[in-house]
Amino acid sequence: MKTRAAVLTRIGAPAPYAESRPLEVVEVDLAPPGPGEVLVRVAAAGLCHSDLSIINGDRPRRPPIVLGHEASGIVEGLGEGVTDLEIGDHVILLFVPSCGQCGPCAEGRPALCEPAAAAGVAGTLMSGAKRLSWNGQPVSHFVGVSAFAEHAVLARTGVLKIDKSLPLEIAALMGCAVMTGVGAVANTSQVRPGQSVAIVGLGGVGLSALMGAVAAGAARIVAVDLADDKLAFAKTLGATDLINAGDEKAVEQLRELTGGGVDHALEMVGSAKALEFAYKVTRRGGTTVTVGLPASSQNLSIPVWQLVAEERSLKGSYLGSCVPRRDVARYVALYRGGKLPVDKLMTGRLTLDQINEGFDRLARGEAIRQIIVMNA
Repeated sequence: MKTRAAVLTRIGAPAPYAESRPLEVVEVDLAPPGPGEVLVRVAAAGLCHSDLSIINGDRPRRPPIVLGHEASGIVEGLGEGVTDLEIGDHVILLFVPSCGQCGPCAEGRPALCEPAAAAGVAGTLMSGAKRLSWNGQPVSHFVGVSAFAEHAVLARTGVLKIDKSLPLEIAALMGCAVMTGVGAVANTSQVRPGQSVAIVGLGGVGLSALMGAVAAGAARIVAVDLADDKLAFAKTLGATDLINAGDEKAVEQLRELTGGGVDHALEMVGSAKALEFAYKVTRRGGTTVTVGLPASSQNLSIPVWQLVAEERSLKGSYLGSCVPRRDVARYVALYRGGKLPVDKLMTGRLTLDQINEGFDRLARGEAIRQIIVMNA
């Protein structure tokens, strides 16, 4: 079939992207779903820093590639062997489809599925196939999703059926920002009522983590960012204290506020400098979690003795250490109960043709979550 998609044709194009236009919205060919695959009409897709890191070259992938990994849609076709979905079902697209058989999957850690990771690097679906092509040449999939398109083919395990009463724009955010941010608080950090938390970086994932800390009953939540407007917004979502990371005494301020540091510090920027900040503001016996994905050239240097003498924990968190089929239902219930106001993250709706301008706003820090609405 033919479908429209935003194809990334070159890596590292100069900003503004509205002028250099690294993403070309063109008509591509999409092959039908193979065995164990699903055809989805994409309804809504969020613009995330993980996509931007491919565009700007921080995390290189070989073009041409269709980006987009935070999305929702409606099932339009079923490959051979897919019997547990029906045409018309509403689904969240998952950027880590799980095989259910590798070591991490067997341990209940589907976010670390090894075949899914290998397919993501190769730019294929879990089957090893590429269903996208343009001008007769194959186009790579991005983490098995490629949601910046009107249609997508995914592995069956790359879609999660949801209730049709959940707005599809909200459902899209559940697929990355919410699962990653709230999951980092609930699953990786395991924040308990009454504890203190610092959220370093207030993008869509960071603010989701902040909302997750509120829902977890954290007594003190310190929001940290370079942008005063984002700090002010974090206050409306439940932050108890605000720290501008640009202040040369920001670390000292935060440690003084919290009596020596927080129980949990979560870095959401994708920067070794931000992770170093998070580590420095974690108290003795506390946990530092990193969620951001920096350029591969970035490294962290810490005093190793502190890990032992102060019983520190330093953890990575991918997809919020989530089990999507377990956790999404919980987060949706929190949203419906007014305890996870995901709708407040949305700062703009775009058409697919406005995608380059949207990434300009994201790169300038002028947006939290912009949503491409495919039927707009």
